[in-house]
Amino acid sequence: MKSIYKKHTKGFLRFSLATLVFTASLSSCSSDFLDLRPELNIPEDNMFDTPERILTHVNGLYASAKDGRLMAGRYYIYNDIRAEEFVNRTTNGVTGLNVYNHTNDAATTQVNNFWIQAYLTINRVNKFLEDFDLYPGVVSEELESSYRGEAKFVRAWMYYALVHMFATPYTQDGGASPGLPLRLRAETNTENNALPRSTVAEIYAQILADLNDAEAGLLEGTDRTRARRSAAIALKTRVYLAMGDYQNVIVEGNKIVSAGAPFRSPEGLGLVGNIQSAFTTPYAAENNENILSMPFADTNAPGTQNQLGYYYNTGNGNIEYFLNTSTGADDIQGIFTDPQWSDTDNRKILLTATSGTMRILTKWQGVSPFIDWVPVIRYAEVLLNLAEAEAEVGDQGRALALVNAVHTRSDAGNPLTSSGGADLIDKILKERRIELLGEGFRAPDIMRRGQSFLSYGAGGAISPSSSSYIFPIPVGESQTNPGL
Repeated sequence: MKSIYKKHTKGFLRFSLATLVFTASLSSCSSDFLDLRPELNIPEDNMFDTPERILTHVNGLYASAKDGRLMAGRYYIYNDIRAEEFVNRTTNGVTGLNVYNHTNDAATTQVNNFWIQAYLTINRVNKFLEDFDLYPGVVSEELESSYRGEAKFVRAWMYYALVHMFATPYTQDGGASPGLPLRLRAETNTENNALPRSTVAEIYAQILADLNDAEAGLLEGTDRTRARRSAAIALKTRVYLAMGDYQNVIVEGNKIVSAGAPFRSPEGLGLVGNIQSAFTTPYAAENNENILSMPFADTNAPGTQNQLGYYYNTGNGNIEYFLNTSTGADDIQGIFTDPQWSDTDNRKILLTATSGTMRILTKWQGVSPFIDWVPVIRYAEVLLNLAEAEAEVGDQGRALALVNAVHTRSDAGNPLTSSGGADLIDKILKERRIELLGEGFRAPDIMRRGQSFLSYGAGGAISPSSSSYIFPIPVGESQTNPGL
């Protein structure tokens, strides 16, 4: 008998910055598997020979993605603290200070760890897909297709996160700029470390290819801790929005959004009535706003100084960052004081609070070890993606109805009005800042629109031509990948 790990670590010395050890998951991404005891001694040839073992590998892909250094915290935090919405309290270099100040460089450890974990997850997907080919017929064709779809969804999710953080925005030059090393085969040694950067356009093409395959193969169901067909479609609306391809945002969005109000999907997805319930852990089955989320338990908490509650809230947390409530004419102002976010809005009443002299974000209300579930895709985002696309190239009346569905859910007495055109787009973009605050959308929204960061940390504007506008490729990658 051999260890379950041995097959995947033999000769596995380096890959993209760090040692990548392909391990089976010790925790699952479904609440039913959070305390699953792993099988530690399985013959090499039997690692995919039962449906249960194959499912363990699939669960391991999600477990890798929801590492605290990646999607359980750091992705959201880095994308929100770069701009104007948050103020740093602790000046702690470990909790994103360089990102906040726009002084992040190729050697910044925490951002490098993000890159490492993302490529580790991509490699695990590649290894899973290759190994799965060797074990046909263990599960039904339908289930095999769905598992492959889940794997490709995870790979697309990782590449999207990497490309918009570490490469020039697609909208700046149609994706012509250098992007990332595009790794689509399993690496178990250093032989293929040398790999040049594919263009941004090539990375996006691969993301969409994976999501199209995922959509075709994924099952639909009520377990929203796993990718389902609606999740692949929803992520495509995000990706096409990043590309400025508004027509395809509409095409994809219409698959899961009805033509008129009340906006729902054929599977019953829609906005919940009370915004606070959209973030109440654990997400209940009736939370139809949840398209995909990451569950946590005591056995797999995101880890110290990674958790969203630790950064933003008071429950044994640190309040690393609090909301920018500046009002002075010469100040860098956040969305909190914008007139569009009124004091009667339940997002302000229920999802923010006062702590001393600070206003803080309370979407994540747990205490240590901070096991609040983390939303990956909410239906509210899809409605806002579709609203923006309709405002740009489609039906502006529908665009206003879509954004108002999100707005009046929380502020029923103050529906948005608009004269259309730039005014409507401006209101939609502000609504994104209100609704999606703290969920990792601020930086990608700024970058895809070709705007400057108005950075509270840097004390001014960071233009698209600035060296700190995108993250530099980590130094470890350049040291181990001579093809760059």
